Amino acid sequence: MRKIIAVFIFCIALFPVAALASEREVYVALGDSLAAGQTPYSQIDAGYTDYIALQLERHGKLAHFSKELTFPGYRVGNVIETVQSEKAAPLLSEATLITLSAGANNLLPLITHNPQQGTLAFSQLNANFALNEVRVQMGELLSLINEKAPKATVYVLGYYFPYVSVHKEQADGAVEAVQLLNAILKQETEAADHIFVDVYETFEQQRTTYLPNVADVHPNQLGYRIMANEMLKSYSGNEALILPIDAMPAPNPKTFEEILQLQRESDVVEVPNIALHRLDQPVPIFV
Repeated sequence: MRKIIAVFIFCIALFPVAALASEREVYVALGDSLAAGQTPYSQIDAGYTDYIALQLERHGKLAHFSKELTFPGYRVGNVIETVQSEKAAPLLSEATLITLSAGANNLLPLITHNPQQGTLAFSQLNANFALNEVRVQMGELLSLINEKAPKATVYVLGYYFPYVSVHKEQADGAVEAVQLLNAILKQETEAADHIFVDVYETFEQQRTTYLPNVADVHPNQLGYRIMANEMLKSYSGNEALILPIDAMPAPNPKTFEEILQLQRESDVVEVPNIALHRLDQPVPIFV
């Protein structure tokens, strides 16, 4: 079985990168489908990690970018396993910049969403258990990243509220759960001396625009742009690196079936904006 990862075509070979690292970032993305760039329609395209890399490259600040350690459906425990893998070792040892999205898949599968009826349902007890699991595992993960990637500054991205077709009285409990998830991520990130990037309020300003498929929790490219820009503002301390709308690359989504077909034809297939690399598991469709 194979995993599929989308990576911007401008990425350069991993080695040699050590000589470049002091001047430009060796950027490694970790995490779930938001890090991988899953679209609202179960496709893969540019995500926030790609936009971050694109802007760093445009400003002469990028030596290397990889998101081959990201994957749709990853929970925090899956990211821990990935960081401990032999495959990750050379990437992380050279990394100077890491972004991480993890935790939503511990929580969101417990929430039943009916977009037609505008309802949400979940067990608060189960949600509390999942959130505590995130707290414990995120601390372990960030400690492990400190060990495996000693040169890296880590930016942990928070989450937006991912449901648009829901009555307000139905949303309150889920809103509180997502905000608590963000609070846990922030606490653990800062305890590990890294940087938490809050996207909740900025995303909330136009949430219905960024989440066009009411039955899916993934954002469109405008939503990913918001996430990337919040990280880039935190990274630079100003708006010098943010991605303007008119500088966004054209959409180029690929269905998982198309990607699998391309993968059968070549170990590495280059298409506009995306290079696809063989991995080893099928693609789920969670956040």
